[in-house]
Amino acid sequence: MVVHGDRGRICGMSIPSPPPPPPPKASLWKRFLQVTGGITLLTVASGVTLYYVAQKDRTPGPQLPHDPTKKTLVILGSGWGATSLLNSLDTIDYNVIVISPKNYFLFTPLLPSVAVGTLSPRSILQPTRYVTRHKKRQVTVIEASATDVDPITKTVTFADTSEIQGLVSTTTIPYDYLIFAVGAEVQTFNIPGVREHACFMKELEDAEKMQRRFLDCLESAAFPGQTVDEIKRLLHMVVVGGGPTGIELSGELHDFLEQDLRSWYPELAEHVRISLVEALPSVLPSFSKQLIDYTESTFKEAKIDILTKTMVKEVRDKSVVLQLPDKSIAEVPCGLVVWAAGNTLRKVTRDLMAKFPDVQTNRRGIAVDECLRMLGSNGTIFALGDCTATSYAPTAQVASQQGAYLARVLAQIAKKDELELRLKELQVSTEPEAKEEREHIEKRLVKLEKLRPFKYSHQGSLAYIGSERAIADLPFFNGNLAMGGVATFLFWRSAYLSTLFSMRNRILVATDWLYVKLFGRDVSHYIRVD
Repeated sequence: MVVHGDRGRICGMSIPSPPPPPPPKASLWKRFLQVTGGITLLTVASGVTLYYVAQKDRTPGPQLPHDPTKKTLVILGSGWGATSLLNSLDTIDYNVIVISPKNYFLFTPLLPSVAVGTLSPRSILQPTRYVTRHKKRQVTVIEASATDVDPITKTVTFADTSEIQGLVSTTTIPYDYLIFAVGAEVQTFNIPGVREHACFMKELEDAEKMQRRFLDCLESAAFPGQTVDEIKRLLHMVVVGGGPTGIELSGELHDFLEQDLRSWYPELAEHVRISLVEALPSVLPSFSKQLIDYTESTFKEAKIDILTKTMVKEVRDKSVVLQLPDKSIAEVPCGLVVWAAGNTLRKVTRDLMAKFPDVQTNRRGIAVDECLRMLGSNGTIFALGDCTATSYAPTAQVASQQGAYLARVLAQIAKKDELELRLKELQVSTEPEAKEEREHIEKRLVKLEKLRPFKYSHQGSLAYIGSERAIADLPFFNGNLAMGGVATFLFWRSAYLSTLFSMRNRILVATDWLYVKLFGRDVSHYIRVD
């Protein structure tokens, strides 16, 4: 063998260098430990963050006491409008008093889910004090029903209507500004038997009552010796009202039937029947025709009967009397009637309107100006939500935006009142500096006198239609975007989670959804409503 010149050259030929050795492979065990460690660190960090936020929410700090130099702002109600106002209001500017027969806010769009056990009642409640205790200045919360408002003396009279009362159960307090947000009550159109025999779907007690009666119907139908006709009557559920509440309740009932009752009541499941009654030509009149058709086809597939152009003439103990589209009258046997049709004014609202007979003539509710000031009240009473008569639909979305708007208006009014008080103090001064400050304040007051009118921004409409499908009518550029299906159902859930007012409610609702997905709804018959 002859080796020439450079190393690695043999007989004039080049020999390639050997490739570098491959890096040592990480063992599967090491990879597993790395992934597990990363997940553990992420879980611990998330848990610590959640615990910190929760503890901060549970332990509100000290608050400023009521200031006698500040004006008194009384808020009647704890619904969408009042709670939205409280969330946005800077309580430094006022001594705030909240009066409501409920010491909590109820997330009403998820009420049908509570009625069939998809959600726990506590999951959609937000105690009012959870909001007020985190404000800079103390807010007085009184659980009572307002019975009278005197706009002349600027006073509110209210009474304790709870089960347990103290020595004092009624009193009167003064106000400088009043926020009238008492909502509305169920409209029965004076149809016989509605209040006596139907369930409503407006308050938490209504959802619990409906769930109890629904389970009553199931257990009574399972009683030995029950005839087939009686079983069919007991398991016929009639929902009155083709708006979002009636549609969502029908969809939730269908889910309860398909996902749970077929497992636990197999002998009864085939007899369960759901009928939706609507007086108008179609359901969901605020949605696009494309989504109405999609909803009707989904209900037809789910065997939910939609009876349009049909009016309820009477609700009886074991049946409902209907006027059909051809004007004929039919008595339909049923075990449960749920009334989800219409609102009407509360007595305290009608009494307040009667004190301004010249300007408060709208039978639908309180007439307000473009800044939500009650006509005739000289700017001291603001009204919002379902108790008002505006061009907007009586929805939670409208009331919520009105509440946030009023918080900005009240902040502007507080600045104006403060400047007017300062101007009075400067009136007696003759110093040149005082004159210059007066001129500056007068210019600012001119700007503060002008309040921007309320403008509603429609964010779209959502409704759950059962079978893990939802519909959405969303504004898109200059038109609307109509969506429906399973993807829209996921969007519906995420939208409602983001709309809930607190992290506590979001976690509770998400946990309930996960629990039902894993274990199903509870069919225990333990609910009792007096």
